[in-house]
Amino acid sequence: MPIALSEDQKSLAESVTAVTARHASKTATRAEFEDLAAGIWPLSWRALVDQRLLGLHLPEEAGGDGAGLVELAIMLEETAFGLLPGPLLPTVLTSLLVSRHGGAELRDRLLPAFVAGGTGACATEAGGLTATRSAGGWEVSGTTVPILGAVSAETYILGAQRADGGETIWFVVAEEQRAALTVTTLQSVDLTRDLGRLTLDGLPVPAGQLLDLDSARLRATAAALFSAEAAGVARWCQTNGLAYTKVREQFGRTIASFQAIKHKCARLFVRSELIAAAAWDAAEAFSQDADQFALAASGAAVTCLPGAVDIGLETVTLFGGIGYTWEHDTHLYWRRAMSLASLLGPRGRWELELGDIARKIERHHDLQLDDEPAGLRSWVAGRLAEAAALPAGRQRGYLAEQGLASPHYPRPYGIAAGPVAQVVISQEFARAGLIQPSTNIGEWALPTILAHGTEEQREAFVDATLRGDIFWCQLFSEPGAGSDLASLRTRAEKADGGWLLNGQKVWTSQAQEADWGICLARTDPEAPKHKGLSYFLVDIRSPGLEVRPLREANGGYLFNEVFFNDVFVPDARLVGQPGDGWRLARTTLGNERVNIASGMGRRRDQPADFLAALGANPPQEALRQVGALTADVNAFGALAQRMLLRQLSGLQPGAEASVLKVASAWNDTNLRRAVMDWHGAEAAAIAGAGGEASQHYLSLPPTLIGGGTLEIQLNVIGEHVLGLPRS
Repeated sequence: MPIALSEDQKSLAESVTAVTARHASKTATRAEFEDLAAGIWPLSWRALVDQRLLGLHLPEEAGGDGAGLVELAIMLEETAFGLLPGPLLPTVLTSLLVSRHGGAELRDRLLPAFVAGGTGACATEAGGLTATRSAGGWEVSGTTVPILGAVSAETYILGAQRADGGETIWFVVAEEQRAALTVTTLQSVDLTRDLGRLTLDGLPVPAGQLLDLDSARLRATAAALFSAEAAGVARWCQTNGLAYTKVREQFGRTIASFQAIKHKCARLFVRSELIAAAAWDAAEAFSQDADQFALAASGAAVTCLPGAVDIGLETVTLFGGIGYTWEHDTHLYWRRAMSLASLLGPRGRWELELGDIARKIERHHDLQLDDEPAGLRSWVAGRLAEAAALPAGRQRGYLAEQGLASPHYPRPYGIAAGPVAQVVISQEFARAGLIQPSTNIGEWALPTILAHGTEEQREAFVDATLRGDIFWCQLFSEPGAGSDLASLRTRAEKADGGWLLNGQKVWTSQAQEADWGICLARTDPEAPKHKGLSYFLVDIRSPGLEVRPLREANGGYLFNEVFFNDVFVPDARLVGQPGDGWRLARTTLGNERVNIASGMGRRRDQPADFLAALGANPPQEALRQVGALTADVNAFGALAQRMLLRQLSGLQPGAEASVLKVASAWNDTNLRRAVMDWHGAEAAAIAGAGGEASQHYLSLPPTLIGGGTLEIQLNVIGEHVLGLPRS
């Protein structure tokens, strides 16, 4: 999914895509390689001016359009997808910083020139330059690090370290001072843009050319824009590599039908989705407070830049030998990703910065609702205040009575809350300091009963579950049928007034505590596998039903075996008709995967939570790992937020649930393993913080298996999202 979400944003993306395709074909770009390296503006530059794209983000009083950073990120993503040549990225970064951090005289003088087509370049670090105080301000000398667009630029933003040891200064070098600079052209890894160093020898910098800007804010702003381009590069590589697998044949069939290729394509899709989400999040956070922006931008730097480099290499290998040739376009995108990542700085440095920020704050999204139902917020706040005043044992029942236990359910069980109303309710729960109720497995069972059950079944089970009086388990998996539900062997034979169930279920979570279970059993052994299943509601205390806890590797008893020996289930506890089981199970499993991926709406473990056990000064390696893992968690949160925004716009969710399931599995594994490593020898003992870390790691399999293993989810993404053939 691209960064653009709303209809207006999609229209902007389509317009930028059309401009890039019309004025910057790959053939034309290749013909300009030598000119681009020498700093000669590309032929397509005039089109950017004519379409008013260079002033998209600049204030209207300067001739711009006054758009926000999300719109600027969309433009950069789409131009990167089309491999637009020239200094667009360094120019808009320079003009953005001038517009936000320059004085009035500087803005009035420079911004109209940028709208009219002037170019800029901005250093992303101050290394190499030293500033010494002078009567009129500063004098700066030294040689910069490589700067993108330095050869073609008319205006520069540079940083210099103060000789007196004070804070780094950031300043503008305008076109009239350009002659005082020595520009050294460098051969760029990115063949579509110029690269150079600047040498300054006592360049005077008056106070009026200083920016009200610190290094952290500049680097965060650069990270946000660089990440937007990385999202475009990653999406081009992912979509084009995927398309190739559908037409390239080996051994008489397309390579997309090979599971290894299918899983590779699915993994690349997951990473590209997380990259787009992280880039969007950084752009969204630009207008929030400085700490939130620093957190989101650092996360984007960790996720997007190295991710695009990796996807570039993976795409080259997906194409095989042809992808490694000079004539193929993939290496041009790979090169751009490499250039972006190198110029922004080492991933490890960003991980350390993010790890340090994550110790202090968490990412939160300031979701603004324009069309919330009138009076809902005050009504919910009143009900929650009443609930908070009740004894703890009474609160759950009261919330169920008010329709707030599962507010999205239809009346009388909920209040038929749509997406906007659900957000309002969630916000009010948080404001009241209350946790929204969860029915656990009931979150999967009740939607099926509501959608397909009888009125008697709804009356018997829904209210009682919402009040917390009924606890559910799921009786699907069997020893020979885990994710392959079509192979279930538990039989249900017709008897007088009901059905007799015989067989065995396994991996049933918390069956020893459950009151009822949702059960799939085979009612027609002669029918095709998917058509012979039926969906039952089973009383766990029924005669002939035996629950045997399974001891797990961590020593606990979450899972169980459940044996059926002529267990009688009345006709009234069959949901739907005989043979409807597969169709009904898809409703259940759809809710299961969404809830597992989203953490059922609860706060997700933050990697920084686990640093406390290491003391006030954790090792840098641990802090760096926290940064890397926090970037993942923040990308998940951004993806979930985008899914919510799609729903609020009346759109159906996309592939987010499966993407979150896969990405969460990666992150959970890496997090638990890292935490165990931090404790060293202490993790070899059961007791203490080290032992707790080992227990967490031993407890991973249920998370990785529940709702479909990682491999099953990769198949789901490959076949149902990407349209690859079944193996």
